[in-house]
Amino acid sequence: MNIKKILIGAVLAVSALSMLGEALARPMGGGRSIGRQSQSVNRMPPAAAPAPTAPRQAAPTPAAPPAAIPPKPASPWKGILGGALLGLGIGALFSHFGLGGAMGGMLGSLLMLALLAGAVFFVIRLIRGRSQPAAAAPAAFGGNNGGNNVYSMPPSSGTPEIGSRLQPEPVQQAAAPVAHTPWGVPADFDAPSFLRVAKSNFIRLQAAWDKGDSADIREFTTPEVFAELKMQISERGAQKDYTDVVTIDAELLGIETSDSDYLASVKFTGTIKPAPDALAEPFNEVWNLSKPVSGASGWLLAGIQQLA
Repeated sequence: MNIKKILIGAVLAVSALSMLGEALARPMGGGRSIGRQSQSVNRMPPAAAPAPTAPRQAAPTPAAPPAAIPPKPASPWKGILGGALLGLGIGALFSHFGLGGAMGGMLGSLLMLALLAGAVFFVIRLIRGRSQPAAAAPAAFGGNNGGNNVYSMPPSSGTPEIGSRLQPEPVQQAAAPVAHTPWGVPADFDAPSFLRVAKSNFIRLQAAWDKGDSADIREFTTPEVFAELKMQISERGAQKDYTDVVTIDAELLGIETSDSDYLASVKFTGTIKPAPDALAEPFNEVWNLSKPVSGASGWLLAGIQQLA
């Protein structure tokens, strides 16, 4: 049992040391700002991508209420049949009170004729009403009358739809990010070739940093930066670092000119892997490269500047 516990503890210790080594793995310079810093880079506004503006959806058009079903007209035959039954009932009533015979029959016949005459008059009036054309409807909202717009509403149309004439607002397009304008770059400066060599030296210096190759680092750095990197390599001891540059891009921010040298600020962005089995992590930093005005030597890494 004790041996088993010891083995488990050893495995956990090795795993912890491995994870600690991966966590401490950083690109050259330890992810800190070292060496010469550019004041122009410090004055740059932070890059903030504009939030996309969601298109505003137009309010759905309310559904029109269902048309009211007109009441079914009463049948004229119902009145006629009712009048006939009423006449027969009155005749029976006269017979019940002793007004029978010729007197009762005569009164019943008169009432029947009067009711039939009223029914015929009602039918003729109904037919004439249906044959006449319907009255013209009132002018609709926004109609045209002799060149003048008429804004009258039908008296029985009810409350109009609020905002029915408003046009939908146009969709606001997201503003395109403003391109960076490099400062102090001469018109004849070959920026593409300069950036290509800068990216190549970035990868080479990362490899020299991983191996602890101080001689190779000395060739591409100023004495101030070399001293800082040499001290960091000594502090980590014999342990080698791992920095796999997966993707890289470079942008020339600008060139500052002084009496003695030029200072070119190059922004590097991309992804790196701090361990063979680790996921790629983004990086974003500025390398300040210096070159004497006299042209006695080439560009050297004078400082690493972290962006806020």
